[in-house]
Amino acid sequence: MATSPPYPTYPPAPTGSPAPGGVLRHPHWWQRTWVRYAAPSSLLALSGLVILALVRQQTGTEGFLVGLGLAVFPVPLLIAAFRWLDRVEPGPWRNLAFCFAWGACAAALVAIIANSFATHWIAVATADPKGADTLGMTVIAPVVEESAKATAVLLVFLFRRRHFTGIVDGVVTAGVTATGFAFTENILYLGTAFGTDQSDGGHGGIASVTAATFFVRVVMSPFAHPLFTVFTGIGFGISALTAEHRRVRRTLAPLGGLLLAMGMHSLWNGSTSFGDGYGFFAVYGAFMVPMFGLLTWLVISTRQRELRTVRAELPAYVVAGWLTMPEPFVMGSMKARRLARDHARDRLGKAAARTVAEYEAYATSLAFLRHRGRSGRAGADFVVRERELLQELWHRREVARPALAHAGHTLAGAVLWGVPPMYGHGHGYAPGHGPFPVYGHHPSYGAPSHGAPAYGAPAYGAPGYRPPAYDPGPGAGGHAPHPAVPSQYAVPSQYGAPAYGRAPQAYASQGQAAYDPTPQVRVTPTPPSTAAGPPPSA
Repeated sequence: MATSPPYPTYPPAPTGSPAPGGVLRHPHWWQRTWVRYAAPSSLLALSGLVILALVRQQTGTEGFLVGLGLAVFPVPLLIAAFRWLDRVEPGPWRNLAFCFAWGACAAALVAIIANSFATHWIAVATADPKGADTLGMTVIAPVVEESAKATAVLLVFLFRRRHFTGIVDGVVTAGVTATGFAFTENILYLGTAFGTDQSDGGHGGIASVTAATFFVRVVMSPFAHPLFTVFTGIGFGISALTAEHRRVRRTLAPLGGLLLAMGMHSLWNGSTSFGDGYGFFAVYGAFMVPMFGLLTWLVISTRQRELRTVRAELPAYVVAGWLTMPEPFVMGSMKARRLARDHARDRLGKAAARTVAEYEAYATSLAFLRHRGRSGRAGADFVVRERELLQELWHRREVARPALAHAGHTLAGAVLWGVPPMYGHGHGYAPGHGPFPVYGHHPSYGAPSHGAPAYGAPAYGAPGYRPPAYDPGPGAGGHAPHPAVPSQYAVPSQYGAPAYGRAPQAYASQGQAAYDPTPQVRVTPTPPSTAAGPPPSA
């Protein structure tokens, strides 16, 4: 079960911004929220109507319906694959819907119009229609189509920057856009092939043009367009990971990815024009399949690196009392996350499972935010974002923590993680209650590599700052108050504390439900109280 990315809603702002004289100044009409949503929606809807009319005109009504029915087969599989890649920090469905619609409507419309116009102009200018078709297929189409698809990635990168934080986000955004484009293109090709079969006497079966087109485009190469455009997404992902002061790299990475996408697309299209038809199979077997495997390995390894980042960054919030000891371990394992959601669903229902999924997503975003700050890539709103994410976690802790503790004990219960014998193996939330790693060997967290961030002193602490010893007070489930972590097992002094300070103490005294690990007992958590929220930042 995945959830949309955890970006808390900002409190409602006044209708205008204060002018220097203290008078509210109303925003321009194009800055209003409804305009920013209505404009792209209207553009995509209009593009969809136009592309629908064009494809139906070229294929006929019957051919359009046949093409639509056949082209839809690979779409759910591709969307599910990209969504699976994005499960560490899942993006909102509205971003994916926009990308798919852009590829299927706007990018396809631009490609059809531009390709037809350019090919016709070259044919007239050179008086060589066959050469114009070859040039249009190998040069014009790759440039036009990849540029049109890259526009969607650029728009998400610019206007949904919070949801675009790395290579995986770029791959997912580009892949979903290309899936939408391939969907419309397959309708056109399959519908045209069906019309050809009908004009030849309606012969069907394996030998039909429709069957051959379906096999090549849907069975053999459903990943072709996503594979091309993923290079553009990787380029934007590298740009998102690059510090703002390295402007050359931030600019050249997306351009380089776009050029690679165009080159691969050109090679793929041109493979049918040489070798008497065998060139296609040669390029497919010697280039496309290995490249697909390489990119799959790259994306999965990047996903694993994101999980390691989560495990490395969250212990600072354990020390400050915002998170419990098992949580960094659980958040860094997709299996443990799923186990926690399943446990919450079995004991408290689907609503509790959604709460746990939201908690996991907020914690992941918090880890990535801290990682960006430590790398000198955080924005001016770092402290505000950190506070918002911590508050969202705090409001969901009563439901999420028992499930996360259960998942951690289930997966790590048979493994000794270096916890001193004095800590025991209880079921509470205090440090040492369970066989989880003692966070005592982490790299030194100093200031960002490029000066101080715009928000002032590093929110994650400067070298030499020693956070208070973690003592969350009475543990859940009736445990006696647990002593603070001894200095030899505590997080080193270089590990800075969150800018928002330490979490409130004595969770159990603030209405937190006791956690009974017995699965037969259903515990209904008390709704979070607003009075139990974290203290304001200093």
